[in-house]
This record gives sequence, C-alpha cells and structure tokens, in this order.
Amino acid sequence: MRKLLLAKNTAASLIAQITTLICGFILPRLFLQHYGSEVNGLVNSISQFLSVIAFLELGVGAVVQSSLYKPLAEKDNQQISKVMVSANKFFQRLARILLVYVISLMIIYPYIANQNFGFIYTATLIAAISISSFAQYYFGIVNSLLLNADQRGYIQYNAQTVTIILNTIVCAIMISMNGTIQVVKLVTSIIYLARPIILQIYVNNHYKINWKIKYTQEPIKQKWNGVAQHVASVVLDGTDTIVLTVFSTLSNVSIYSVYFLVVKGVKTLFLSVTNGIQALIGELWAKQELDQLKSFFGWIEWLIHTGTTYVFSCTAALIVPFIQVYTLGIRDANYIQPTFAVLLTLANAMHCLRLPYNIMVLAAGHYKQTQRNYIVAAILNIVVSVLTVKIWGLIGVAIGTLVAMTYQTIWLAIYDSRHFIYWPLKKVIRQFLVDIISSFLIISFGSHIVLKDITYFNWFFMAIKVAIVALFVAFCLNSLFYRSKMHRLMLKFRK
Repeated sequence: MRKLLLAKNTAASLIAQITTLICGFILPRLFLQHYGSEVNGLVNSISQFLSVIAFLELGVGAVVQSSLYKPLAEKDNQQISKVMVSANKFFQRLARILLVYVISLMIIYPYIANQNFGFIYTATLIAAISISSFAQYYFGIVNSLLLNADQRGYIQYNAQTVTIILNTIVCAIMISMNGTIQVVKLVTSIIYLARPIILQIYVNNHYKINWKIKYTQEPIKQKWNGVAQHVASVVLDGTDTIVLTVFSTLSNVSIYSVYFLVVKGVKTLFLSVTNGIQALIGELWAKQELDQLKSFFGWIEWLIHTGTTYVFSCTAALIVPFIQVYTLGIRDANYIQPTFAVLLTLANAMHCLRLPYNIMVLAAGHYKQTQRNYIVAAILNIVVSVLTVKIWGLIGVAIGTLVAMTYQTIWLAIYDSRHFIYWPLKKVIRQFLVDIISSFLIISFGSHIVLKDITYFNWFFMAIKVAIVALFVAFCLNSLFYRSKMHRLMLKFRK
C-alpha cells in the first residue's frame, strides 16, 4: 500500500509540475510581448510581496502535517479532528490578517517601489492578485495538509493540473483580446478558487472530521517551534525580488523573474518526484521502524544528490541559450546575464541537495532543535543580498541566496548524520565531493556545445547533446563511487 500511494503521489505530482512548467513559460512570454518588462516586473514584485504573508504562518503548516502522522497511522479520528479544528482556527485568523495586509499594501506599495505606474493601476492589480491567496488561507490549506499527511496528495495535484490548464487557456484568450492586466489576474484568481472547493468536497466525503469537537489541551504539539524554519524558507524564497524592488529597478525584477521561472520550473519538477517521501518517512519514524528508515533514507539521499547534480548541471549549461530564444524580440531590457544565471542555478541546486536532510528533520518533528540553523541562513541571505545588490545588482542577490543555501545544506547534513541516521560524516563528504566533480565536468563539457541559430528547434537539439554528455559523466562517476547503488538502479530500470 505504501508503494502504491507513493507511486500515485509521485505520478500526479510530476504531471502537475510538468503542466505548471509548460504553462508557466507560456503566460510570462505573453506578458512580456503585450505588456512589456516593466509590467511583468510589477506583477512578479506584487506576487512576491503578497507571498510574504506566508511569513505569518510561522511554520504552523509543517507542524500540523507532522502532528497528523501518528493519529492517521493509528486511525484516531478524534485526535485528527482536534488537530484539524485547531489548525483551521489559526489559518482563518491568518486570512483576516491577510485582508488587512492587502489593504495596507494597496496604499503603501505604489510609494515604496521603483515603478512608473499610477496609484489606481497598481492598487487594483494588487487587489486582483490577492484573491486566490485569501481563499487558500481561509479554507484551503488545512485540507491540503491533511491529504499530504495521509499520503493522498495526488488529489490536490490533480486539481492543480486542471486549474492551471484552464487558467492558461482563458488568460491567453483574454490577452489576445487586449484585456487589461488587472482583468487577466482577476480571472486567474477566480479560477484558482476552484482548488480549495474541490479539496473541501473530497475531505468531507472521505474523512470523519468533527468540526465542532472541543479540546482542553492544544492538540498540535510544538505549534510554534516551526517558526524559525518557516521564516527562513520565506526569506530565502522572497528576499531577492523584494531587495531588487526596493534597491534596484522593475526591469531587473523582470530579468530575475524570467531566469527564476526557468530555475524554479526545473526545481519544482525535480521536487515533484519527492513529494510523497516526507509522509512515508514520517510514518516510518512514527512507528520507529528505524532499520527500514535508515535503508530508505540512504537510497533517497543518493538518488536526490545524483538527480540534482545531473539536472542542475544541465540547467547551468543550457539556461542562457534558452533565455536567448525565450526573449527573442524583447529589447526593453538586457536578458543575457551568464554569471547571474550560473549563480542562481547553483543556489537552487543547493536547495534541492538539502532536501533529504530537511525532510528528515520535518518528519521527525525536530523543529526546536534545528531552528538556529534556519535563523542564521535567513540573516545571511538578507545581509549579503542588501550589501551586494548596489554593487553587483542581480549577481549580488544570487550570491546572497547561494551563501545561505550552502550553509543550511551542510548544517542539516551534519545534523541528520548525528541524530537520525548515525553514519560517519565521511559518507556525507564523499557524496558532496562526487556532486562537485560531476557538476564541474558536466558544465565544462556542456560549455563547448554552442547554440548557432536562436530557435527553439536548435536549442532542443543542443539540450539533447548536453543531456547525453551529462548522463555519461554521471554514469561513470557513480559507477566508480557508488557501484552497489548503480546496480540497484539498473535492476529497477529493467523491471
């Protein structure tokens, strides 16, 4: 059953992320063509400012999911109901705070951002974009956490796939009819309202949640111990765009958003394969099946490291040629930024390399024990980004993210080795050395493959060549250093 649910979650998540990736490239290109880099930068800047409200979630979402593993494993409907009711109260309060924040943002943002649009234009755009965020916190997020904890995330992934496709079609039609950016984003928000409604219907039909249950003690243990992890996550994801908005220009925000669109698409697609892993590790930890946990973690750690190195090394070699094709004909900003591209790719690669260690910490509920690491990473990101953005612009904010993610990844790897997996640090060091050597060789060989004609067709064949070279490098190095794991992987492919 575990394997079946993991397979269903992985497949549904992968389909959802491929859909997100494809549709995610279509709409920004249409925005650039019809509205220009300034408007595209404004939309991305506002979206990032709105995402800061997630800062006030204070990590409760992750703690809620961790709190559901045990009662779900024991089929304790009473405890599940208590956790759900407590979580629902919290997120409804957060939704009301979001409403106040949006109104404040509509008033203040036009004056603090380096933008050339009128007050009404900017304020109405903020209002249109914010609707889906309000719906998510008011009645969508709690059901999403329950489904993830119960290894049934495929329900929401399927809903996500349908709404993203529908949104892309409708928005493309409206843009072709010269609809304003405010109307286009309003339609997007209305379409995305369907997601939480679908989840609510499914949860009501498949779970026996008593929404009127009373409790004397707080059912969500360590409710506030996820604060540091969450704050760091919000800072690491949102700092760059906010720093560029305040200290740079909306054109630079647009350039950043186009590169981040590529990198985030690759990262999200890669992470989608691992979406079912945390719930499985959480169940193994809750039942204290430690031998099985250790074996599974070792396999997952190697797969994630090997996959991350392969995917992001290819991305580093291919991202600038892709941007050349993607922004062909857009001349209101310089989108060819090779140094920034490599640094941003490396920073997001480090985010993926930390994944197995972070999953283990979240599944085990070690929030309080690891909070210092997350706080330091967040401070590093903010300080380095602010200090360097005036000197190096886009490159400066990428350096800030890279420094923070490198620190956090190494710290978490050491923590897991000492507190969960109990294997020597030399195993972790060897894994990172193999990653570094693989990346260096793949990027070096890939740099000799050039894009002669700027077309999607030629870029596609360039990508195939780079992927084949990278596959050869990864196969040779892992056969040398991880022969048994490569043998196991080959057996799985044969099956």
